[in-house]
Amino acid sequence: MAWNEPGGSRDNDPWGNRGNNRGKQSPPDLDEIFRKIQQKFRGLFGGKGGGGGRGEAPAGWRPAPGKTIGIIAGIAALIWVASGIYIVDEGTRGVVTRFGQYAETTQPGPHWHIPYPVEAVQVVNVEQIRTVEIGYRSSGRGAQTSAVGNEALMLTKDENIISVKFAVQYKVKDARDYLFNSRDPDTALRQVTESAVRDVVGKNNMDFVLKEGRSEIVARASELVQKTLDLYRTGLQITSLNMQDAQPPEEVQSSFLDAVKAREDEQRLINEAEAYSNDVIPKARGAAARQIEEANAYKAQVVSQAKGEASRFEHVLAEYAKAPKVMRDRLYLDTMESVLSRSSKVMVDVKGGNNMLYLPLDKITQQQSQAGGGVVASPSVGQVQPLDRPAMISPDDSRRRENLREREQR
Repeated sequence: MAWNEPGGSRDNDPWGNRGNNRGKQSPPDLDEIFRKIQQKFRGLFGGKGGGGGRGEAPAGWRPAPGKTIGIIAGIAALIWVASGIYIVDEGTRGVVTRFGQYAETTQPGPHWHIPYPVEAVQVVNVEQIRTVEIGYRSSGRGAQTSAVGNEALMLTKDENIISVKFAVQYKVKDARDYLFNSRDPDTALRQVTESAVRDVVGKNNMDFVLKEGRSEIVARASELVQKTLDLYRTGLQITSLNMQDAQPPEEVQSSFLDAVKAREDEQRLINEAEAYSNDVIPKARGAAARQIEEANAYKAQVVSQAKGEASRFEHVLAEYAKAPKVMRDRLYLDTMESVLSRSSKVMVDVKGGNNMLYLPLDKITQQQSQAGGGVVASPSVGQVQPLDRPAMISPDDSRRRENLREREQR
């Protein structure tokens, strides 16, 4: 029988009004009921409960054990489920594992996973730029660096040792590969970079690595490092690979500097010699070309003159065959005219003179060269007068005149 039915026992009243309300038929107070429910929850979570007063639980009240465990279990379950909520920030990726095995990769935003120990989440920053130093180590914020000899010293193709320092900047490309495919991806990157740089440096000469080949060395090394990282599936991507320094070891730097200076002096002397050669050779070529042109002009002149003389002789020969005597006379007159016009003549008046003749030929010749013509000498007075047609007698003209005389005698 229910506690509030007629004839029922009031001792079964769950609100604690067993003896106080006997004989009374009033309904229960709702406010009081809510207060007592609150007191029960306070007692479950360690709250202090009172007894005897209005709104307080009685002194001997205790909650039922089964209900308490259920409430606790529900609250614990609610907290456990809520613990699976997580947020992935921008620039990061969430890697979810189920019982330690990869399950999925989540993008930025709010997500939920089965809470521990079923699933776990590791957040990986994929936008952070990380740095690895090869051959040196930076100390603090300053610019001081310390060399690492076992990483920096490398052997070139021509069997020389050089000290090379590299700085590698990289980021995470694949969060899953970064976490599960390599035990220590950062250490693997350092070893791969050192191996690739040694491989590239070992295939080139020392001068190429130290001078004009730096950019090519960096490009080849960067390509080789990225290819090896992709082959190992480390989940890393190279953003930049820079050659910080490349020089001979400290023990031979002074000798190397001397060699560099000698090489620079050699190049300077070569440049000066090339400049002198570029200045002299064009002048010599110009002079040679000028002499060749002059020789060709002289050749053309002589050939043309010889052809003209031969043609003139042929015409004279043809006329001579027609009238030999007339041609002989003409040739004689032409020859005498040519001879006398080019010879110096001194005419002496023997009839008007005496036995003592004074002929200063040296002065007469000098006066004739200054006046530009022949002279006439008078034995009586010793005066010299210029002729109208001055000329000098050459040996060829004398020879021609003798030949003509011989022909006339014949």
